[in-house]
Amino acid sequence: MASLFAALTLTAHAAKPIQEPVQGFRFQFVTGDDSELTRRITEDLYKRLLPIFAGFRTELAQRRRMLYVAIGPAALREVAAKRCDCVVISAFTSSQVYRAIMARAAHGGAHPVASTAVYAEPAPSDQLRLAALLYRRPVRVAAILGADTAFLRPVLEADKVTVLDAGGEDINRLLNQIAQTDVLLALPDSAVYTTESIRNILLSTYRHKQGVIGFSSDMVKAGALATTYSGIEDIDAQVAEIARAYVAGGELAPPQFPHYFRTIVNEGVARSLDLSVGDAVRGFSRRPADSALARRP
Repeated sequence: MASLFAALTLTAHAAKPIQEPVQGFRFQFVTGDDSELTRRITEDLYKRLLPIFAGFRTELAQRRRMLYVAIGPAALREVAAKRCDCVVISAFTSSQVYRAIMARAAHGGAHPVASTAVYAEPAPSDQLRLAALLYRRPVRVAAILGADTAFLRPVLEADKVTVLDAGGEDINRLLNQIAQTDVLLALPDSAVYTTESIRNILLSTYRHKQGVIGFSSDMVKAGALATTYSGIEDIDAQVAEIARAYVAGGELAPPQFPHYFRTIVNEGVARSLDLSVGDAVRGFSRRPADSALARRP
């Protein structure tokens, strides 16, 4: 453990601009803080990435040989502003924040870095599958999108989700427009979901006998029906997969939602909606191959 923490000390600090050509492949963590949670993330990631970067030849043809892992939004802002011939994998940052930071970096004239991400929030496709499992029938789903989540409209509409544009509209008026749907798919957009509005949204949908598929386990505890969620090991495993593919072949995967997840259900809310939560719902998950849970029969 002592050697592991020593190595982390060398790799987890805020990265410096690259002055010399990088020989071989290297990786470095960029963090926005030194909290216990961040240390847990970097410790787990270090153990996953070290074998990947230690085992590859230095004569491979990839031009970019330094890979930064930006943990959280503050770290992503820092590394996005760098002028380096490098690769960035963003983790533990939402899709909206990732897109906004990278757009600002490009608009600001910074030398664009090659970047990808494992987003922090659940994949809408998994959330819709969870809704179908809960209701055991075709369900009418609605979503309210602000400017930061508007990029999801084509994907949601392809899945027959009723999409409303927040566009400065009163949230109660929007909720009344979707009162006849079964489920509200909540997406983490600050134009729609704030500390003040979430309580109002949950109360309104409860009165309309609508389930809310939340975007975090905390939201489920507050009164949403259910959600899928990804833990540290789930996100870290996906980051390692992206890094492995890049080092092996030079192709950087596009930004993506979490592949690995578990499910949490608010049993009280489910009962109030006359939903019977079966094993198919409780066991709805996708785990990394190296997970102890994934190896259980």
